[in-house]
Amino acid sequence: MEYVIHKADTRGHANHGWLDSHHSFSFANHHNPERMNFGVLRVLNDDIVSAGMGFGNHPHQNMEIISIPLEGDLQHKDSLGNLSVIREGDIQILSAGTGISHSEYNRNKGEQVKFLQIWIFPNKRDLAPRYDQISIRDLQKKNEFYQVLSPNSDDDGVWINQEAWFSMGEFEKGVSCQYELHNKNNGVYIFVLEGSISIDYHKLEKRDGFGIWKIDKFEVIAGSNAKLLLMEVPMQIS
Repeated sequence: MEYVIHKADTRGHANHGWLDSHHSFSFANHHNPERMNFGVLRVLNDDIVSAGMGFGNHPHQNMEIISIPLEGDLQHKDSLGNLSVIREGDIQILSAGTGISHSEYNRNKGEQVKFLQIWIFPNKRDLAPRYDQISIRDLQKKNEFYQVLSPNSDDDGVWINQEAWFSMGEFEKGVSCQYELHNKNNGVYIFVLEGSISIDYHKLEKRDGFGIWKIDKFEVIAGSNAKLLLMEVPMQIS
């Protein structure tokens, strides 16, 4: 087993007034050559968008972009003609492929939006761009992991152009749960959304990240009521 720990207070931070963002990996003006990515996981941004503000129209290409709202509503508009709102309990995928432009706005005038912005390198380049979003409320389970993303269109959750699987879990204090990797050559990056957990005697708190690889399975123990996101990804960029 090999692992890396990224404590919450070691992340990059940028406060633009309307946007308060923490970066687990190098992003924009924050550059850390030792934290460029975890396998094909390139970006993990923990964003807070002020009321009525947002990201103006901007382009992407050859990247799988996943958004997971944690609080509030975010309005999405893109060059494919999609106009939608993603909310807490949803997951969104923007497969940029040959190129797509989009905007994201906090549609609420009185409250902020909190969401995770995640970028994954695809396993195929220059594909037709694609957009999708679903509610994951019906997938939620207590005290066990539930899948929200995979490479397969007929599986639970959204699908992306990569051999990656995302799962979420909400656990009561003292509960333990085992995660078994879909591919033994993959690694898993665990991001603690709430509470505290331990993995192999390593204690992780809110917004800590823990990457683990060269392992088939591992156990998560909740030190308190906890919520987390697991991102299983290839460790080699193709």
